[in-house]
Amino acid sequence: MKTSVMWFRNDLRVLDNPAFFESVENSDQVIPLYIIDANLTQGKNSSSNRNKFLLESLLDLDKSLRDLGGKLIIKSGNIEDIFKELDKQFNVDAVYISEDYTQFSLKRDEFAKSLFKKLNIKFRSFPGRLTVNNLDEIKTGSESVYKVYTPFYNNWVNVKRRDISLIPTQIQTPNINNDEINIHLDQNSISPNLQIGGEANALIRLNEFIENDLKNYSENHDNLFGNKTSKLSAYLHFGCISPLYIESLLDESEASQSFRRQLCWRDFYNYILKFYPDSNKEFQHKYIKLPWKYDEDLINAWKMGMTGYPIVDAGMRELKETGWMHNRARLIVGSFLTKDLFIDWRVGESYFMKMLVDGDKSNNNGNWQWIASVGVDPAPVWRRFLNPDSQQEKFDPDAKYIKKFVPELNDVPIDYISNPGNMTLEQQEKYNCIIGVDYPKRIVDHSKARKITLDIFSEINKMS
Repeated sequence: MKTSVMWFRNDLRVLDNPAFFESVENSDQVIPLYIIDANLTQGKNSSSNRNKFLLESLLDLDKSLRDLGGKLIIKSGNIEDIFKELDKQFNVDAVYISEDYTQFSLKRDEFAKSLFKKLNIKFRSFPGRLTVNNLDEIKTGSESVYKVYTPFYNNWVNVKRRDISLIPTQIQTPNINNDEINIHLDQNSISPNLQIGGEANALIRLNEFIENDLKNYSENHDNLFGNKTSKLSAYLHFGCISPLYIESLLDESEASQSFRRQLCWRDFYNYILKFYPDSNKEFQHKYIKLPWKYDEDLINAWKMGMTGYPIVDAGMRELKETGWMHNRARLIVGSFLTKDLFIDWRVGESYFMKMLVDGDKSNNNGNWQWIASVGVDPAPVWRRFLNPDSQQEKFDPDAKYIKKFVPELNDVPIDYISNPGNMTLEQQEKYNCIIGVDYPKRIVDHSKARKITLDIFSEINKMS
């Protein structure tokens, strides 16, 4: 009897999972395996929000596998010990995986390949993590790597796609006992209004988005209030849904094209991380010299949503409450931290990885370097130096987003909402918002900070 292992990692689904489909097609019985890796669930970049979402996604995957006649086998511990024991019991023919591109994943899989070679086990990898099959195929006319998004997109959009992989009709799984599920959950740090994980919920959310919000996506996706974005990012991170499957449901309308570009950004940042793995340094090396400052009081005010800039504070409180943040808000709070406060972008990157349920190494790193003006897809620094007040007026003109997450401003009139400190003391009393008591004073002057930061960048550019 030919026995194979389907090693699930961040591809926790049965629909359009080529590795899973092929494992079932080419085996008499399959061991659907998930290994709890303490480096991910308890390491420096671990997150109780993501751990909770992961646990829910594993339970959902197990249900899907049971519906097909199998079950999910969950093991904890050393990869080598686990596979040696499985091979000893079942004489494993092959291990099937979905390819991944982070440095952690590449090192893990190189080790696994070496191990399987010693054990005489075939190692079979398949696409499924990204929209396109092979990032290596996307090169410039001179065969170099893209560093700018738009030309990458123009190439990416024309890459031939694979067929959607079907769900197997049934699966036979040997009887194996699961280890105790040891996934760290710090209840005090879990956001109270977190999305629920799993493929079933991902498909429900996708259908809601396509039916209700896709047609107006181009006009609405930057609006902060109303939940008009897809909110599929966490499901994509854990592989509860396939990006190619999402793309297959899009048409040629302007709205679909706009959303397709968002899928491409995800592939682009994975592409950059694959070819430029030293992600802890500024991609534009000249900016390694930037004299970032470290001010714990300013950092904590930013994290807690107590900066005195309502649109910034709303974004940071949304993150704390939901484990997620609207993409426009991510740009606003990122610009504020790195440009207004001139705090190192790595501080923001680290905090987001702790809090975000969709915290993804490539996307998070790429986005932080982008808004800090030190990464790929370069633009003049001033273009990504966002004015919080004008951002609020443009993307939350009725202040509904602000008042949802900063309720102490509920009675403040719209004319004062972007800067409540402009109210007289009499007005503050009238509208139940005493500045410095109910809501903080601004921790920085945007106009002054803008001049200082642009001058610093200008000096660095002169020396380069």
